[in-house]
Amino acid sequence: MTIEGRCDPAFRAVREEFARGFGELARDPERRETGAAVAVTVGGRTVVDLWGGVADPEAGRHWGRHTLANVFSTSKGITALLAHRLVEQGRLDLEAPVARYWPEFAAKEKAGIRVHQLLSHRAGLAALREPLAAEDIYCWDRMSAALAAERPWWTPGERHGYHAFTFGWLVGELIRRVSGSSPGRFLREEVAGPLGLDLHIGIEAIHHERVARLTPLPPARPGSDPMQLVSRILAAPGSVSARAFTNPPNLLAPGEVNSTRWREAEIPAANAHATARALAALYAAAASGTLLSRESLARCSGETSAGPDEVLRIPTRFSLGFMLGRPGASFGPGARTFGHPGAGGSLGLADPDAGLGFGYVPNRMGAHVLVDPRAEALLQAVYGCL
Repeated sequence: MTIEGRCDPAFRAVREEFARGFGELARDPERRETGAAVAVTVGGRTVVDLWGGVADPEAGRHWGRHTLANVFSTSKGITALLAHRLVEQGRLDLEAPVARYWPEFAAKEKAGIRVHQLLSHRAGLAALREPLAAEDIYCWDRMSAALAAERPWWTPGERHGYHAFTFGWLVGELIRRVSGSSPGRFLREEVAGPLGLDLHIGIEAIHHERVARLTPLPPARPGSDPMQLVSRILAAPGSVSARAFTNPPNLLAPGEVNSTRWREAEIPAANAHATARALAALYAAAASGTLLSRESLARCSGETSAGPDEVLRIPTRFSLGFMLGRPGASFGPGARTFGHPGAGGSLGLADPDAGLGFGYVPNRMGAHVLVDPRAEALLQAVYGCL
């Protein structure tokens, strides 16, 4: 398999690690690749920009320089950065009640929920109790209204739990109310456009031919975190864990996530499309102070939630909008590293101390709740080269 792109000789180990997924690890279910890209920016300079493999196995289309991939929950980090931009502009107050900007949100004991609690997964709104139809995920007004009418699953602020899909509509509706633009449009006009990033929440039809086709999620290994989560969902279909991933239904079905309507919709927690190059550049801009102030960087990297997760039922750590590394799901050795992984394997992160931006996007989905072994191996190789 030919690996294309460019790589600074000092980061040769990253290229070698990336190539292993198409070569000696091709039979390893944890590490093999179908198509993927990885990019690294250090000190404002792109030192790794590599891609390889097949973008669409059905059509036989190879992965190219401009191939886009759905990055699933890596989208949350992008959406969080938009919220932090509004904070920097003085238009969004992290300590304010959400209802100041979104009056309908005050219903069902939510008047006291603060903006920062949405970002740190502490609002207790990780799922919806009312059964929804599969197509409701494509109706912004339907989803935001349902969340405004929902009652918290736990006392807001007392605990945290991963808002797997609702994070996007909760934070996205704040962005819409404050800016007057949808998250996708705000991304284009405030971040992606000015920085020249190939990064989208809701893609236009002209980009469809560039999108990589995602493979189905493989079966989880017995005893793994994903298998334990599936077991809990099956055992308690009315629980917050189950509802978070099954209501609306078919949230990660291959036919759905490869569809035109999925790609064109704005689902800010799960359907951003990006190149690895764009993710690395986005987080490099955040790490360097180009996109965020020193105060915002402290908020992005500072722990706000840690410990048992009410939804995933494993320990997790979050800052305001970003996942933080933990043992068994490392983001590297950086003390202030922040970012977000996505279902299937993607990862974007920033290390302000190293001036580092990292992006990885695959189309062969892996069965891991947090950091995929492919992304973690690449990240280890990056730090080994610094």
